[in-house]
Amino acid sequence: MKLRIGILGATGLTGAELVRLLLRHPQVEISWLSSESQAGTAYDTVYPAFAFRLPEAASKLISMEEAQKTQPDAVFSCLPHAASAEAIEPFLCNGKTKVIDLSADYRLSDAANYATTYAHEHPHPERLAEAVYGLTEIYRDEIAKAKLVANPGCYPTSVILPLIPLLKAGVIQRSGIIADSKSGISGAGRKATEATHFVFRNENFAAYKVGDQHRHLPEIREQLEIAAGGKVKPLFTPHYVPMERGILSTIYVELASGKTVADVEACWNKAYADSAFVHAVKEFPQTADVTRTNACHFKAYQPAGTSRVIIVSAIDNMVKGA
Repeated sequence: MKLRIGILGATGLTGAELVRLLLRHPQVEISWLSSESQAGTAYDTVYPAFAFRLPEAASKLISMEEAQKTQPDAVFSCLPHAASAEAIEPFLCNGKTKVIDLSADYRLSDAANYATTYAHEHPHPERLAEAVYGLTEIYRDEIAKAKLVANPGCYPTSVILPLIPLLKAGVIQRSGIIADSKSGISGAGRKATEATHFVFRNENFAAYKVGDQHRHLPEIREQLEIAAGGKVKPLFTPHYVPMERGILSTIYVELASGKTVADVEACWNKAYADSAFVHAVKEFPQTADVTRTNACHFKAYQPAGTSRVIIVSAIDNMVKGA
């Protein structure tokens, strides 16, 4: 029997990407698609590419109120932070539905940290302890048993996948970590703003939220500290690149005493030996290498005469991250 799936916030870019992926999955069936702003509208009116592809029950968008009366096997929430935590609560309470939250509401384990990062109190802090961070390569067993899964952010995914094994194994130092990440415009969502409008982004490459200001940094720090077993203070600077999708992160780390880039590569090969999607590659990855895939590719380089290693990591921000 196929798993019955519902999607909250299905008209956003993340929602549309999720629909594309689920339609290809042989073991699931989309039961409904929800949108508060376009309830009652045919989904193929919003996204004509899905014409004649959806099951009849999911062909027209329904309201959140209508969606919350159902009990599917799983719900994906593609709503913004704060709104998502409120919207998924009825599903968490029904005792039957597993929830995968693609917002930031359950990525941080501490309510005070969440409030500082997102400038409002967490709507349901009592749920934080039960949420599992949804990075399958690191938390696969926990995810399989979880009722509430917090999908990782896009920038954090590109940074922490190469770093977690290295910190766990003591191959790199906890200090001096710098991540410089570039993202396609889809990372900012479907609604155009002055920061993402074509006129301002085309032929333009810009840094924003430099150093310690971006709200993904606490997520990066928390996961790196779990791996390291102690304090980590990374710096993180994101950039907008005038392309549709993809993230390329260049990460600078300091090797532990006596370690070389060969130890970095050996650590990766051991940690991800059984991974279908995460790989250390022979050439420095490009965003085109991973477009529309669930892959994360990375490679390391140690400049001669230094104890520094430079890591280049690539993902598709609409598939491997959200």
